[in-house]
Amino acid sequence: MKNKPILTIVVPCYNEEAVLNETMLQLTKVMNHLVEDSLVSKNSKLLFVDDGSKDQTWNIIESACEKNSFVTGLKLAGNVGHQNALIAGLETANQYSDCVISIDADLQDDINVIETFVEKYWEGIDIVYGVRDSRETDTFFKRNTALFFYRFMERIGIKLIPNHADFRLMSKRALDELLKYKETNLFLRGLVPLVGFTSAKVYYDRKERLAGESKYPLKKMLAFAFDGMTSFSVAPIRFVTFLGFLAVIVSALVGGYAIVQELLGHTESGWTSLVISIWFVGGLQLMGIGIIGEYIGKIYREVKRRPRYAIEVDRFTSKVKEKLREPVFK
Repeated sequence: MKNKPILTIVVPCYNEEAVLNETMLQLTKVMNHLVEDSLVSKNSKLLFVDDGSKDQTWNIIESACEKNSFVTGLKLAGNVGHQNALIAGLETANQYSDCVISIDADLQDDINVIETFVEKYWEGIDIVYGVRDSRETDTFFKRNTALFFYRFMERIGIKLIPNHADFRLMSKRALDELLKYKETNLFLRGLVPLVGFTSAKVYYDRKERLAGESKYPLKKMLAFAFDGMTSFSVAPIRFVTFLGFLAVIVSALVGGYAIVQELLGHTESGWTSLVISIWFVGGLQLMGIGIIGEYIGKIYREVKRRPRYAIEVDRFTSKVKEKLREPVFK
């Protein structure tokens, strides 16, 4: 590469006032180091995306925009969720960047490997995945459920990078291809591997959260996992179909047994088996209707083609354009 690439680090934020100042400080140090080592252009930026925060997150971002030449901000008109906020930052950054890195605001991902990401980019790698080397900081339950999730997704044909979240680098051409996927139900961990292009993995140890609370409690994690499954596979519907066939087979066997007992004169009156059968079949029906309804709901959201987000304030584009208008003296 003849010219130093312009790098943008995209950081989705939702109620992150407790960690934001420290996050900006640490990422600014990383960016300064990359510029000093001639790995990226001095026009590189940090783009903080405020996902409709209710605390002082946006005020902190705006204040930093005035004091820190690297810091820019994007304020969304409302809370649209982590994945939509992330894609908003990626789409905005892609206009003026040669490569983009995404990372969460809590800095549990190791920022020291960002330099390795950029070095991989210089080698011609289009997508660099940050992969957790271990899950020792997780609880026993979270560690084992995560392991089950990745194995299950692989079994139903969904291509994921195990122990990879949204800490990655993407070149401009890879990001251009990703942004062609216009679906409303976003699951970026599944979409990015579909893009193709050359990729590499960089392993790191995940840290404890600096401050504040996790934005992904158990309820949201389960919803996110189920959303990923139903966005990329019809396996859950096929599973319900299998259960339906199994119930029919079991019912036929039980019915045959009942007829034999009737012919032999060994029948006994009772309601327990009847009630259990009704509950079992009824439960299967309700589960099947629920899963099919989930898919119909996704179709409903997709066909409406509503915008995934609305931008209220764009300090990134204005700051970049202002920089481009500056006269160049030779």
